Amino acid sequence: MSESTGSSYFAHSSDLGPWQPLRVHLENTAGLARTFAAKFGGDDLGFAAGMLHDLGKYSSAFQKRLKNEGPPVDHSTAGAQIAAESFSPPIARALAFCIAAHHAGLPNGRGENVSRSPLERRLNKEAGKDMPALDSAWQLELSLPKEPDFLSSLYTKDKTRIGFQFAFLTRMLFSCLVDADFRDTEAYFAETEGRSVARGGFPALAELRERLEDHFEGLDGKGTVNTRRKEILAAVRDRAAAAPGNFSLTVPTGGGKTLTSLAFALDHAIRHGLRRIIYVIPFTSIVEQNAAVFREALGDEAVLEHHSQYVDSPSESPHARDKLFLAMENWDAPIVVTTGVQFFESLFAARPARCRKLHNISGSVVILDEAQTLPLELLRPCLAALDELTLNYNSSVVLCTATQPAVHERTEDPERSLRGGLPDVRELAPDPEKLYEVFRRVQVRHSGEMEDDDLAEACLEQEQVLCIVNNRRHARALYEAISYEDGVFQLTTLMCAKHRTPVLNKIRRRLKAGEPCRVIATSLVEAGVDVDFPRVLRAEAGLDSIAQAAGRCNREGKHDPDQSQVLVFSSPKWQPPAELAQFAQAGREILRHYHEDPLSPEAIESYFRLLYWQRENTDPNGLDKHALIERMHRARLDVPFEDIARDFRMIEDSQKPVIIPWDDDARRAVESLRFAEEVGRLARQLQPYIVNVPERAFQQLRESGAVQPIDPERLGEQFPLLVNESLYDKKVGLCWEEPDYISPEKSLW
Repeated sequence: MSESTGSSYFAHSSDLGPWQPLRVHLENTAGLARTFAAKFGGDDLGFAAGMLHDLGKYSSAFQKRLKNEGPPVDHSTAGAQIAAESFSPPIARALAFCIAAHHAGLPNGRGENVSRSPLERRLNKEAGKDMPALDSAWQLELSLPKEPDFLSSLYTKDKTRIGFQFAFLTRMLFSCLVDADFRDTEAYFAETEGRSVARGGFPALAELRERLEDHFEGLDGKGTVNTRRKEILAAVRDRAAAAPGNFSLTVPTGGGKTLTSLAFALDHAIRHGLRRIIYVIPFTSIVEQNAAVFREALGDEAVLEHHSQYVDSPSESPHARDKLFLAMENWDAPIVVTTGVQFFESLFAARPARCRKLHNISGSVVILDEAQTLPLELLRPCLAALDELTLNYNSSVVLCTATQPAVHERTEDPERSLRGGLPDVRELAPDPEKLYEVFRRVQVRHSGEMEDDDLAEACLEQEQVLCIVNNRRHARALYEAISYEDGVFQLTTLMCAKHRTPVLNKIRRRLKAGEPCRVIATSLVEAGVDVDFPRVLRAEAGLDSIAQAAGRCNREGKHDPDQSQVLVFSSPKWQPPAELAQFAQAGREILRHYHEDPLSPEAIESYFRLLYWQRENTDPNGLDKHALIERMHRARLDVPFEDIARDFRMIEDSQKPVIIPWDDDARRAVESLRFAEEVGRLARQLQPYIVNVPERAFQQLRESGAVQPIDPERLGEQFPLLVNESLYDKKVGLCWEEPDYISPEKSLW
């Protein structure tokens, strides 16, 4: 052990090199946090948080702990107390929250029944009794940071938003602090261990724009559709000089919105000094598709793909792979492609690891692909977060979709305005209504009520047809009714992703060859799955879902739109699940009023306005299920961060994962788990082999022994494996029910 000369107070110790002086760590962290916070004008805030975050290490108790001569020590409360005493509210409170929380996570301001001590309790701790007393040396080695400027322009005139904005600012500051702390600590240990850290060094946005231009040059520009795409691309790019803020991009399926939105984002970011493009996508399958498109255009090393099923970077360079894996921690990459769950839950999170990336969202172009999929019950908090990014954090937001949700706040047109929606949204596409007509490829009509026998007959009448239903039970029953025919397939989430992929490839081959191909599927096929059927049958659902289903019909525009039918039907036996009933009701209403063209821009806007009105008319908190904004308003400076993070869930269900040993790769990963010390990469490798099942069904499988955890003594219950492989059918996936499974009353689903 070798200790540095000079100060006798240290932040970190190592057997491989000099210990890190505490003053050095505080100054380094403060400098980094200041740089991070400067992106939204919070320089002094970041510096103060960094200088005070580890102040509690100025104690003999902590210094003994570094030498393994004492128990763990609370070293974060002291700095929070000094901040609370030294600065004016609300800055003092924001700093106290961040400093106290930089290890365990943001707590509630007050209250009980939480896993972390509320901030108020931490601030009331007594030095020498509840925690170690600070040695006076800190005042000799450090100067207390000056009072940070409060950023008086931060708050809007809407007083109901002040609590939300304070919470948002605190999370952003927390992000700056924890990333700076991690980065300096990482650098110290890397130096003592004689290794380098693969961070940064990504291509500049200007270079990526040049690569994109080269990519456009190599694309086939022939044909009417490609001509239209080029016209859209040019018109959208012409608007890149517009001031940062809120935008919409309303481009129909087939209009090339993926690369068009990327080109706009690069032009806009370079023009206005923004730092990165964050592509937020609702479904993992589309994340993977879009990330692949971006890599082809920009190069592997420029694109960070971040979601629960991410396995490995395709880059051939180990250094590039390492950079991208490290960038997942804080999104320090030029192009980030992620899920809505990852993006929005991070904006409302409390844990350091989840919040660490937030400061890198500021100063970005955020593109929300399929923006209509924002969950209704969290719509207001999601919109408030997006609005806050554009209002105070130097970002631009683009709502990118063919079916634009009516989330605009229009003071000049109250009847078309959503209270608390996004203000001043500017459309990028040239004449969306005309574009809709140009790219219209299908005719949508309601075919009335259909029993299962009628539905089966309708499927058999067509050589190639896609039938989409609302739940897995119905899909299974219908599949069994026609499975005796050649070329019948089922696609549901009871099949793991590794199983669905070859099935989809077979479906595409048969469609292209003109062979019989009848597919029974749930809505998962609407999530960016690239298939092209001459006819689609769709169980009643929301109009946005019907529009997604229509995107699987005459997708390549080879047939007459009036002959390419999307038939919406109701089923007396299989009513929409409770969580979809309101969507289906609104969709039914619009289909009735706009029966000639229910997918027109006017019909889509009417659908969303009706849906939002119905939601709030039946429940005052219908668009903010947990009253998150109101709770933050009432709490003022005592934000219940832990409670908010717990309640904000983009996907609320009790599903449990089951690992399916589908192929040899899965079996090898399972075997490796039994002996591996680091399980993170193996866990990611197994993601495509997972089927999620309801908790009650999972318990039955577990109790019967059909599902057992891998090495429970060492790994606990986190890796449940299907050991009774006879329950996984090679055609339909996981199946364990009795022969009367088609009865809705008796099914576990």
